[in-house]
Amino acid sequence: MPKKLTCLTCGQVNRVPAERILSGAKCGTCGAALVPGAPVDVDPAILDKAARVDDLPLVVDFWAPWCGPCRMMSPEFSKAAQELKGHARLVKLDTQTHQQAGARHRIRGIPTMVAFAKGREVKRQSGALRSGQIIDWVRAT
Repeated sequence: MPKKLTCLTCGQVNRVPAERILSGAKCGTCGAALVPGAPVDVDPAILDKAARVDDLPLVVDFWAPWCGPCRMMSPEFSKAAQELKGHARLVKLDTQTHQQAGARHRIRGIPTMVAFAKGREVKRQSGALRSGQIIDWVRAT
């Protein structure tokens, strides 16, 4: 059964056969990887669309460049994204650049991770975590 995935670059919704999720599926419109092995910076519109439409869980790291714990967690989040490739997509949203998105998602402190599945928020976690903790947290979703 095909999975719906929003392209994190152009916002186009793609249908991908389940067996192709890990074999380099690309967006039919722009050619970007649909299941990258690294976190992708997204804007609020793509985040909202992907959270609403995608069949794979979406994990968002709400962060800001001035935040020390956010900078410490960034390489750990990248390691977790590689490990979780195909199980979930990990993305980042800069709350300094997109302040309204942070407010809309009720982000009170950063870093905060929010997991979305089947169009709704399923859980959130504030504070910096190591990659193993992030992986365990996502897999428990």
